[in-house]
Amino acid sequence: MRILHTESSCGWGGQEIRILTECIGFINRGHSVTLLCSAKSNLHRAALDKGIPIALAPISKKTFINLLWLRNWLNTQSSQFDIINTHSSTDSWLVALASQLISKPLPLIRTRHVSSPINLKWSTTWLYQRAVEHIVVTGEPLREQLIYINHFTPSSLTSIPTGIDLKRFYPRNKVAIKKQLGLEGSVIGILATLRNWKGHKYLLKAFHILNKQHDHLKLLIVGDGPQANNIQNLINELDISNCVYCVGQQDNPELWLNAMDIFVLPSYGDEGVSQAVMQAMASNIPVITTAVGGMTDAVQDRQTGLLIETHSSDAIVTAINELIANPNLAQQLAQAGYNRAQQFFGIDTMLDKMELVFNSVLQKK
Repeated sequence: MRILHTESSCGWGGQEIRILTECIGFINRGHSVTLLCSAKSNLHRAALDKGIPIALAPISKKTFINLLWLRNWLNTQSSQFDIINTHSSTDSWLVALASQLISKPLPLIRTRHVSSPINLKWSTTWLYQRAVEHIVVTGEPLREQLIYINHFTPSSLTSIPTGIDLKRFYPRNKVAIKKQLGLEGSVIGILATLRNWKGHKYLLKAFHILNKQHDHLKLLIVGDGPQANNIQNLINELDISNCVYCVGQQDNPELWLNAMDIFVLPSYGDEGVSQAVMQAMASNIPVITTAVGGMTDAVQDRQTGLLIETHSSDAIVTAINELIANPNLAQQLAQAGYNRAQQFFGIDTMLDKMELVFNSVLQKK
């Protein structure tokens, strides 16, 4: 297949990582892949590093000029591709509208990575049910939301969780990893972009309480993002800087995950299924998280992890204390999470399912 991916986002997070993972995976399977993105985007720089073929486009904003540019580009370039996979709202709208203005439009697939509600306007329904051939979502709860709230046709939707590299994320010797990274004590950890809705604030306030109850606890924060200064200010305000490790963005997150004894992601935002949660599960770490978005595809409460309410430091304290007091439960949850990751969340599983979607759409044409 000859696949064109489009992405208007200039940010960085799980969505962009999934796009890169899919591109590399499909290239390795012998498909032709090109990524259409903004020259100013983080995705552009990351794709260059990965050797993914790129086409640069002014698609970061919904403007008439950008629409005309894309129409002209598709008019001359669409014969080079079999199918287009869009990823964000802006590029999906631009591609869908531009496709109406060319003589030989390509079939469109929309991947929706987040769980934020979709409005009920007729134009939005047109985009999702007429302009695109199929919708891929990253978790079954996201699919159910679009069926029962937006009344989208069930057969037009497929849930395909993001695949993670099980050859990279796996259990390692925790003692050796902590020594290698210069960490000590029992480590509560979070790996996430530093956005407010990832819930760092609630984790820090919970740790402030836990630190008074357990003198051996440390908190490890891995990641960077727009909330970095606010998080550091809160650490200083709570006077816990001597037992919090803020290590920023890391190129080897698999090692930092393996230094954690408990993984916590108290997100209250528009998650699909968090890649970090799946990576922690694949690393055999007990997980505490919330039931937002598609998270329940990965974590079933008290089976493969603990689910807690959102916006609650007290809930975090209770869950962590339960795992500290009951190491057998922590071990059972970690093992069950590991088994689930092995069964459902590998890259090949994701690629196999995406190939089926692409092929089914192309066979209709």
